[in-house]
Amino acid sequence: MNSPARPRAEVNSPARPRAVVALGGNALGESPGEQLANLRAAVPALVGLVERGYEIVLTHGNGPQVGLINLAFERAAELGITPAALELPECTAVSQGYIGYHLQQSLQRELHTRRVARHVATVVTQVEVDAGDPAFSTPTKPVGSFVSEVTARKLMEADPSLTMVNDSGRGWRRVVASPKPRRIVEADSVFGLLNSGFIVVACGGGGVPVVDDGEGGHTGIPAVIDKDFASALLAEAVDATALIILTTVDRVAINFGTPEQIDLAEMTVAEVERHTADGHFAAGSMLPKVTAAANFVRSAPGRTAVICGLHQAAEALAGTAGTMIRA
Repeated sequence: MNSPARPRAEVNSPARPRAVVALGGNALGESPGEQLANLRAAVPALVGLVERGYEIVLTHGNGPQVGLINLAFERAAELGITPAALELPECTAVSQGYIGYHLQQSLQRELHTRRVARHVATVVTQVEVDAGDPAFSTPTKPVGSFVSEVTARKLMEADPSLTMVNDSGRGWRRVVASPKPRRIVEADSVFGLLNSGFIVVACGGGGVPVVDDGEGGHTGIPAVIDKDFASALLAEAVDATALIILTTVDRVAINFGTPEQIDLAEMTVAEVERHTADGHFAAGSMLPKVTAAANFVRSAPGRTAVICGLHQAAEALAGTAGTMIRA
């Protein structure tokens, strides 16, 4: 059942072009030190967008990070160090906090160096999902670090509630339910900060998954929302003109990893659909990115999306790097 309509703060259409930039969780690394180093290398491209006149909202994945946080609390609970494990919604909120903290530090340093007058703020973001989403019966979203098949089978034997699968040939990872996002609960807060001149970090890890409690509030639910779908929904909610998905590859490819691989500089929505039907995009990696990009492009006239490497945001929007998706 759809949630009842809620009042929306009145906002003005952006005077400047507005972009939602999605950082992949795997591109951030698997330790705080590696993450901070990667972000410091990536933020010049992001501040470059600001210098070109863009208002930006940053989102980020948290697949490796949320899985490790969850596992750490589970093991601590088993050893009696903590009274209970931390559930996935709380783990997502934790990851939003520390990844947002690193983004704020990195951006503030770069803004100061380049004498760009902008503030940065992180919004702990809830994203509403449907408790009846069929995704809850079929876990598909990879979280945590890669392990060998032997280790994965031992973990599943020790904990039958775990589901682990081979992730695109890169190793085995835990998978959890990944329901579709329906509404960004804090969209008005993001709007207000953007209109006040902030760079905003929001929807970290796809947002904390929540369901409407019927009493004007929300309740967290164990799942991980795909950050690309959440980013596309947020981009629609803040009336963005561009969705930029940053990842570990420079361009989308068909026949990926084979001698026939072809890197694509541009795709139409129809071509995305055709390549998807032909099975060119892996479900745990590129498929949600191209699907979210196509969904955003078709949501309103004049919208574009690009998928590119971590340091290529400005070049991708200019059409000299990455893969651009158009109507």
